[in-house]
Amino acid sequence: MYARETRERSLCVIGVRTSWRTVGDGEFFCTECGGDRNYRRRTGRRRVVVLGLPLLPRGPVAPVVECSACRSRYGTEALDHPTTTRLSAMLRDAVHTVALAVLAAGGTEARPVRQAAVGAVRAAGYADCDEEQLLDLIAALAADTGRLPGIQGDEDALAFGLGDPSTALAIELHEALEPLAPHLAPAGRESILLQGARIALADGAYCPAERAVLETVGRALSLDPDDTARLLLAASHAAS
Repeated sequence: MYARETRERSLCVIGVRTSWRTVGDGEFFCTECGGDRNYRRRTGRRRVVVLGLPLLPRGPVAPVVECSACRSRYGTEALDHPTTTRLSAMLRDAVHTVALAVLAAGGTEARPVRQAAVGAVRAAGYADCDEEQLLDLIAALAADTGRLPGIQGDEDALAFGLGDPSTALAIELHEALEPLAPHLAPAGRESILLQGARIALADGAYCPAERAVLETVGRALSLDPDDTARLLLAASHAAS
């Protein structure tokens, strides 16, 4: 096969060939392989080839990302998609942040709520999480006044209330959820919201602060407000 391809190239009188140069490497998600793979970032230049000899330059070509396993080539935008490992970490952090925000908004007095929060965080990947850890984090956020001026906007400021530990968690919600949302199907985004709803409902109906937190979660996940309201209502009916 190789000999035949070499012979065919040698018979080509004139054509255009691209010479590639590797300028970087790393790990990315290869859609052809369906998993995380190493890649080479490559730049190329085209040349007119006559009888196998490169002669006239034809200019550069767009840089590509080449999978080291299957050799498939993609545009550099392929690097914007997180690897499977990175996506798992983002999901874990998202559930952890939502659980903290709901706890901070609704209070930590009710044991069923604390247990529901711990269960959600453990299921997301923090197997060693316990109630004490979550309570310590909320206490630390309550004292973290340095981040409060960075609140995302008037809507969230009203929702969480200045001076509350949930104010800092409003920022955390946007930071954890907004980069994740474009990489999740609607069902995945809805699942994160519903996990927060189940924590809030563990001790009864939503209180106003819990509902405000969950509406912020919906916005950060790019869910339509009507869909957020529908999901929260369905979770409430399921819990009653």
